[in-house]
Amino acid sequence: MIQLDFYGTLVAASLVMLLGRGLVTRVGFLRAYNIPEPVAGGLLVALVLLILRLLDMEVRFDTSLQTPLMLTFFATIGLSADFASLKKGGRVVGIFLLAVTGLLVVQNAMGIGLATALGLDPLMGLLTGSVTLAGGHGTGAAWGATFSEKYGVASASELAMASATFGLVLGGLIGGPVARLLIKRTHVPGCNGHEKPRVPKGFEQPNKERSITPFSFIETLALIAVSLLAGNLLNGMLRETAFELPTFVCVLFVGVILRNGLSAFGLYQVFEREVSVLGNVSLSLFLAIALMSLKLWDLAALALPIFIILAAQTLVMALFAIFVTFRIMGRNYDAAVLAAGHCGFGLGATPTAIANMQAVTQRYGPSQIAFLVVPMVGAFFIDIVNVIVIKLYLALPLFGAA
Repeated sequence: MIQLDFYGTLVAASLVMLLGRGLVTRVGFLRAYNIPEPVAGGLLVALVLLILRLLDMEVRFDTSLQTPLMLTFFATIGLSADFASLKKGGRVVGIFLLAVTGLLVVQNAMGIGLATALGLDPLMGLLTGSVTLAGGHGTGAAWGATFSEKYGVASASELAMASATFGLVLGGLIGGPVARLLIKRTHVPGCNGHEKPRVPKGFEQPNKERSITPFSFIETLALIAVSLLAGNLLNGMLRETAFELPTFVCVLFVGVILRNGLSAFGLYQVFEREVSVLGNVSLSLFLAIALMSLKLWDLAALALPIFIILAAQTLVMALFAIFVTFRIMGRNYDAAVLAAGHCGFGLGATPTAIANMQAVTQRYGPSQIAFLVVPMVGAFFIDIVNVIVIKLYLALPLFGAA
């Protein structure tokens, strides 16, 4: 077994990013279907590690950097959000949240229905629904323990982690192709210069060159550090209370307050371009570490009935994004980008959604509303709504004896 330390893992993640960029640049299929660079590089490395494991060799990474990178990304999302923009996106956020909630209901109904049809415990179907797909690894771990302890579901935690991993992989793979299908076959308006051009924000086109000075870098780094510190303190204060929230939500919230508070009092204007550069670096490294660290053998160990359920969930996600999300969001270019983002966190996580949208906007053009709506819904609302939906399903007579 080879164990890479902190520095070795950082080097590996950087190489994965370079590998991903090289693959997307040279492989027409990956470029045509808008596959995010971290997904392309990370999955290739994960496949190589799977082959090595079959040959009795294993490589392990130090993932201690993964959580700080994720929190840094959400801090930059908060620092990029001003109340004027949030006000403009209010109605769109509400409509998108409606679509997201609809998917949660459909995912759980699909999981329970297929589990019952395949002779499995309906709770296993719920576990392969919104608990692990829209919920991700964190929500899956929490509910997996509950399902084991309270409802007696064997190996619930292991199933939750494997299902969440499956979702993370597929969420990063189907978003780009879905957007490409919508853009190419439905001729959506607002793509490739059909609307009045505007200057894109940093998260929309991450490869756009930006001017940065050492002093401005330190200022922005200080804002991110304050967001991380205050967000973690806030999370500790809310822990085990009725208002408990995931740490990344607290960090994002502090970033929003910090940015708008400083602006309201005329103390400081956040350098958005620089925030986006740091945010994109954190996002790319986070996804590289997350994907290259995937234990694909956990997916190979899934029983055939569970694999059937998850494959069906992937198909449902793609169809939902095409026929529901895209249509109710306006059938335009922004709606196509939102559909790609929905695939990302409908099966995986918000960072995957952002990567999906970046792959689309980098090629076809910016979409300001998508990068405003998806982080808000993915960070603030999805976990809260998901808990409500899960508890409503658990209250059904079907689970009365559990």
